[in-house]
Amino acid sequence: MKRLLPLIICFALMAAFPKPKKVIFFGDSITQAGAQTGGYIKLIDSICQKEGRAADFEFVGKGIGGNKVTDLYLRLERDVLDLKPDVVIIYIGINDVWHKSGAGTGTDADKFLQFYQTIIDKLKAAGIKVILCTPSVIGERTDFSNQQDGDLNLYANNIRELASKNGLQLIDLRKSFLDYNFKNNPTNADRGILTTDRVHLNAQGNLLVAQEMWKAIK
Repeated sequence: MKRLLPLIICFALMAAFPKPKKVIFFGDSITQAGAQTGGYIKLIDSICQKEGRAADFEFVGKGIGGNKVTDLYLRLERDVLDLKPDVVIIYIGINDVWHKSGAGTGTDADKFLQFYQTIIDKLKAAGIKVILCTPSVIGERTDFSNQQDGDLNLYANNIRELASKNGLQLIDLRKSFLDYNFKNNPTNADRGILTTDRVHLNAQGNLLVAQEMWKAIK
C-alpha cells in the first residue's frame, strides 16, 4: 500500500489539475505577428485570463511570413503534429491569392483545396480538433473594388465548403471583416480600419480576430 500511495497522490493531483488544452494557431505573417505584443494570440490569452480560464488553455503561435497552404503542408509535421496539440486553428489563404498578382507565385484554387484537405485529413487522423478560418481582406474598400476581392471571395467560399464537408467549426473572418467595414468605413478607405497596409492587422483588427477566435475556442 505504501508503494501505491505516491501513484494514488499523483493521479489525484492530475484529476484536480487537468492538463490545459494546447491550441496551435497555424498560418502566415498575420499569425506570426499575432504572437507578438498586441497581436491577436496575445489578446486571446489576456481575454482567457480575464475570464478565469488561464489554466484551461495553452496558446502557441506557428505563423511564418509569406506562407501559403503548400508551406503549411510542408511544415505540418514539425510545427504542429510533433507538438501534439488538442486544437489547431488554420488561418491561411491571403498569400495564396495576394501573391498571384504581385509575384505570380500564388496558389490555384484546385491546388489550394487539395493541399488544404490533406492538412485536414492528417490533423483529424491524429485526433486533433480542427477549426478553419476564411481569409479576411486584401484591401478594405467596401464597394468590392479591391483588386483581389473576386479571388478572395472564391477562396473564402471554398474554405466554408471544406468546413461543411468535413464537419468542422468555422471562423468566418471574411464575413466579420466585411461587416465591420460596412459599418465603420464610410469613406471607402482601402486601409486603416482593420489593417495597416490592406492586409496586416492594426490594433482593432487584432482585437476583432481575437474576439472571433475566442468565441470558437471557448
